[in-house]
Amino acid sequence: MEMHAASVWEAISDVVGDAPAIGCGETKRTWNEYENRAARLSTSFVQAGLKPNSKIGIFLYNSNEYLETQFAGFKMRGVPINVNYRYLDDELYYLLDNADAEALVFHSSLGDRIARIAPRLPKMRLLIQVKDDDSNHVETVIDYEDLIRSHDPSQRISRREDDIYMLYTGGTTGMPKGVMYPLGGLTDSFIRGTFNTNGMRPPSASADVIPSILSLHAAGNAPISIPGCPLMHGTGMWLGAMFAHLAGGSVITLQQRSFDADEMFTVTQSARASTLVVVGDSFVKPMIRALDTAIAAGKPYDTSSVKLIISSGVMWTAEVKEQILEHIEQTVLIDAMGSTEGGMGTSISMKGIKPATAKFVSNPNTKVFAEDDREIQPGSGEIGMVAAGGNVPIGYFKDPEKSARTFRTINGVRYSFPGDMAMLAADGSLILLGRGSQVINTGGEKVFPEEIEESVKRVDGVLDCLVVGIPDEKFGQAVTAVVSLVDGANVEAAAIIARVKSEISSFKAPKRVVFVSRVPRAANGKADYPAAIELALAEL
Repeated sequence: MEMHAASVWEAISDVVGDAPAIGCGETKRTWNEYENRAARLSTSFVQAGLKPNSKIGIFLYNSNEYLETQFAGFKMRGVPINVNYRYLDDELYYLLDNADAEALVFHSSLGDRIARIAPRLPKMRLLIQVKDDDSNHVETVIDYEDLIRSHDPSQRISRREDDIYMLYTGGTTGMPKGVMYPLGGLTDSFIRGTFNTNGMRPPSASADVIPSILSLHAAGNAPISIPGCPLMHGTGMWLGAMFAHLAGGSVITLQQRSFDADEMFTVTQSARASTLVVVGDSFVKPMIRALDTAIAAGKPYDTSSVKLIISSGVMWTAEVKEQILEHIEQTVLIDAMGSTEGGMGTSISMKGIKPATAKFVSNPNTKVFAEDDREIQPGSGEIGMVAAGGNVPIGYFKDPEKSARTFRTINGVRYSFPGDMAMLAADGSLILLGRGSQVINTGGEKVFPEEIEESVKRVDGVLDCLVVGIPDEKFGQAVTAVVSLVDGANVEAAAIIARVKSEISSFKAPKRVVFVSRVPRAANGKADYPAAIELALAEL
């Protein structure tokens, strides 16, 4: 069996076919049903003229259909493409055109945007609609369920481990970029990752994968994962879905279009979920409030099945980790430092061990380099760029210049440089400072927003915060905090500034505080710094 997601999943369906694979609301599918539906959809792609390396857009909310479409694309060696469901016409057109998309699967409630841009996409062969409302905006659309019913399952084929996997990233920091990986390497790294996070020894060879998965099932340890964040982003798809599926587990998606902590815990309780995947404080704080409210109402949620809560992509503060561990004492918290371009380190917390913020155990192939490509040594106090080694992307699709800047070879080893700045503590752990692109230059000093955001969010009454640099005649850039408050809270700007000054160097403290109803973040919880700058400028 080649190390390829589709081949592994086919083999899983052969040995645990009656086990649950996917579920959303009342619709649940076994591994046999999951594989069969993906095979029928794969046939429709091939009959429409798609070939290996053809791009298949997925413009869907979290759903069974999202996972089936990806599986179907992998089966015929196509390249499924994540499409942000928040994109409007111009952004949507740019991505589909840039990707050379030949097929698109979309929810009917998003169809008005497709109707407006479809005439501008001459390469598009197939438009498939998943009904989630009564609208029907696109004339040439084919119904998703009709397509599955009207096609036979595809024959299984041999695949290549160098087949392309592509995930689009960006959006808040420029036009989206397609990050390309060899699917074989990605599959292998995810299998090792999911076995490690579940406390099991990873299989040492591809021939050992299925026996290892059977052992998980026999022991009752096959993961049941709920991605609380969107599948259209790496955290949701990779950690929330592919990790579980590559261990023969099941993935349950939530029905609400935005994160609802009560829905997550209701489903957790009924499905006995073992893994919850979120994105930092912006997800975990509502989870804590939901748990508190349920206890106060005398109807606490049963979270005894939860073994892991995994977060990646944004800051997860120590205080919030401690609070969730007060509620779910048996769980292990995994804070993964990484991006679409590569993983860099992890921070593990559990009850009785004081959690840390922005301090990570480096992955074996992670380094920190100075601007002159000199490797920074632990305990030196120097700041450098984090470099992720190991399973490094091939590059950005259609962008050799950005590829050359981000993916570089040093001393014969290829690394990814996603843009994160860090120091190395004396014990070798990574101390994350933030993205170099967001660094604030104020009065000749460099300030990293994440450090200040963490301090501001510790102020009683503060719900969320982003810190940005605003043009200033005296300082060049003035450190400015964009803050939202807990409902009913009354917090003065002076109190926030004083608190920060009591914890970190005074030159890093905000010169100004702008209060907003909601701090701008993307659907996956990641900071939208450009929008925060606009809000700050409008207020000031």
